[in-house]
Amino acid sequence: MRSSTKIAEPVKKPRGRPRAYEPETALRMATQVFWKHGYAGSSLDDIAAATGMNRPSLRAAFGDKHEIYVRALNAYWARKFVAMDQALESGGSLAENLMTIYDAALSMYFSGEDQALGCFVVGTAITEAPSDPEIQGIVAKGFRALDAQFEARFERARASGELRTDADAKALALLASATMHSMAVRARAGSSRASLRKFAQKAVGMLCA
Repeated sequence: MRSSTKIAEPVKKPRGRPRAYEPETALRMATQVFWKHGYAGSSLDDIAAATGMNRPSLRAAFGDKHEIYVRALNAYWARKFVAMDQALESGGSLAENLMTIYDAALSMYFSGEDQALGCFVVGTAITEAPSDPEIQGIVAKGFRALDAQFEARFERARASGELRTDADAKALALLASATMHSMAVRARAGSSRASLRKFAQKAVGMLCA
C-alpha cells in the first residue's frame, strides 16, 4: 500500500533582482558621493561602494552615472524648495524668515562629516552646466524658482509695511539669493559656520532696511 504522505516541493524563488535596498536611501548615498567629489570626480564604482549596490543593480535601478546625478540634483532642489516654503510661511517678521532660511542653508552646507560641503548645486552642477544642456536647464530653472520665492516674500513685506513702498522686490530677491550662493562658496573655501552666520545677519540687516 502506497503512503499518502506527499513530499514537500521546494519553494520557488521569484525571478529578477531582489530589491534589497531603499531607492531613496541609495539616492541620498549617491548624492553624498557627488557632493564630496563632484560629478567628474565620482565613478559608478564609488557610488556602488557607497550604496552597497553593484554596477548592474545601479544601472537597473537608476540608469548610468549621468542619470543618477540628474536624479540627485532634482531631489536636492526639491528638498531646498520645501525648506524655503516652510521658512517663508512660518509666520514672523521678514528678518526672522530670512535668517531661518540662511540657518537651514548653513545646516546643509556643513552637513559633511569631515569637510564643509557647501551647496550641492553651486559645488557640483555649476562646473558641468556650460557643457551639459540638461544640467544647465535644471540649474537655471532652480535659480528662477529660488528668486521667485524670495521675491514673493519681499512683496508681502512691502505690502504689510515692513519695507518701504518703493522697495524693489525683484532686486532684493536677487540679492537674497546671491547671499545664499556666496555663503555656499565661502563654506567650501574654509569660512567657519559662525562667521558665515554673522555674514548672513549683516545681509539680512541690509535687505530689511
